[in-house]
Amino acid sequence: MQSNFDSNSYHTSEKETLSIPERIRLDSRVYFTLKYASIVFRTRKEAIRGLYDTKAWTDSSFEILKFIEKTGGIFHITGMENITKSSGPVLFISNHMSTLETMILPSIIGTQKELTFVVKESLVKHPLFGDVMRSRNPIVVGRTDPRKDLEAVMNEGVEKLNNGISIVIFPQSTRSVEFKPDDFNSLGVKLAKKAGAVVVPIALKTDFWGNGKVIKELGPMNHNKHIHIKFGEPMSIIGNGKEDNQKIVEFIKASLEEWK
Repeated sequence: MQSNFDSNSYHTSEKETLSIPERIRLDSRVYFTLKYASIVFRTRKEAIRGLYDTKAWTDSSFEILKFIEKTGGIFHITGMENITKSSGPVLFISNHMSTLETMILPSIIGTQKELTFVVKESLVKHPLFGDVMRSRNPIVVGRTDPRKDLEAVMNEGVEKLNNGISIVIFPQSTRSVEFKPDDFNSLGVKLAKKAGAVVVPIALKTDFWGNGKVIKELGPMNHNKHIHIKFGEPMSIIGNGKEDNQKIVEFIKASLEEWK
């Protein structure tokens, strides 16, 4: 599958000058929500009909990226060469800030690696997003029983990685604008260690897309904030993984500090 990007880094180009009516329309939260909802409903219909394959997923993800740009979002994506430095499946370990990364990462990674996510059970049961997420055969965790979640991630994760499927995991218990290292558990490195998989850390700053009060995934856009996604160098897990997990934490912290 051909990449959506022509080089290993991507930066949103300056938008063409818009008329005042166009700017008001495109910067409107109502307009964004309606357009985004139309994409969600279309992909949900495709998923229900069994037509939402990897290409459809990456295409709709890229459509959302371009729409975010059209409404004023500015992307800075770097380190994409690290996605394919390992020829086999990869475990991507990332901080988790907003809905945006769940929507956008497939357009970046999914054209290069067969991909799925570790997701909360509430997402696969969501009335809007559930059908789409289930179609991607994710690893589902409940976030209420750590032992059960560990078992699911370890067993299903190893199986998927052994079958050539890369995985994105967010070790934080929930989305958070503030990165707290104490909330960044070692589940990802434990899975990589058990599967013998290469890890590619991801640092991201996606607070451009806020959380909604009624529907968390449909929050306001903050056009004063740029969107940053950085892929780090591939890592092999050594020993018990504690030092490697700390390296991932430091990579994320340093990147967020750089983007302030």
